[in-house]
Amino acid sequence: MSSGGIASIQSPESVVAQVDDRIAQLQSELDALNTEVRTLRRRDETINYYMQRVDEEMRLAAKLQRDFLPKSMPEVGPVRFHTLFRPAGYVSGDLYDVIRLDERNVAFYVADAVGHGMPAALLTMFMKRALVTKQILTGRYRLMRPGETMHLLNQALLDQHLEQATFATALYGVINCETLAVSFARAGHPCPLLLKSDGTVEELQADGGLLGIFEDETYQDGRAQLTAGDRLILFTDGVEVAFAKGDTVDIDRWKSELLARRHLPTDQLLQDLSRHIDHECSSLDAKDDLTIIIAEIDK
Repeated sequence: MSSGGIASIQSPESVVAQVDDRIAQLQSELDALNTEVRTLRRRDETINYYMQRVDEEMRLAAKLQRDFLPKSMPEVGPVRFHTLFRPAGYVSGDLYDVIRLDERNVAFYVADAVGHGMPAALLTMFMKRALVTKQILTGRYRLMRPGETMHLLNQALLDQHLEQATFATALYGVINCETLAVSFARAGHPCPLLLKSDGTVEELQADGGLLGIFEDETYQDGRAQLTAGDRLILFTDGVEVAFAKGDTVDIDRWKSELLARRHLPTDQLLQDLSRHIDHECSSLDAKDDLTIIIAEIDK
């Protein structure tokens, strides 16, 4: 029989050597895997550490932003204010204020920076500090017309010469709490709604472009006369987005939801709207920042 037909038989020493080599190879691969696991674990620990720091800093930023909101609403004459403020994330690109200007006049203000999150929040906080409501004269003062206030705010934003194209909408107005006359100016912001005591609703108009776009933009003063039982409603476009179906925004749908609750006291109306918004899209899946301010005239 030829040698080619005989299976080669390895010696025990050769088999042992091959097994030892395989064991060494596997041990090397296992050591490499253990090293990779330790590296990934350290990386995860580092990421978790920085994520915790970011979370803590964002929570502090959210607290700071809320500190810029009114601690309580001024009550002047028969005028009462109610608010709903819902950031889409930790911080909001919306910001509002209600300011007692003197013994007769109270001002309201709401701004909405493009986008949301920290950049938008920083912009609105700057805008609040840049808001000018009075002109100080020798021994006296003059309340600025809303259109003047908006013009100066627009100029203050442009004067920053921001590197990125950053703009915002805003609305500023004043209520004379003796005559109940209201004047306001809007910069690309949704028009305020006047929900009258008889249940009818009116959209108040005033022309004015976005803040931070055009030099020397002029802002028209809108005016209305309030009466007992009326409610003046200011809001950001996040309200319209909250009631959107998919990617389609129906700007009238939220108004119908509002009108369906007009029989409710104002604080309950806002609470019920908030619950309905949670039903539409939970607070964990908010599409945009959302703010509503209601100025109510006592009956």
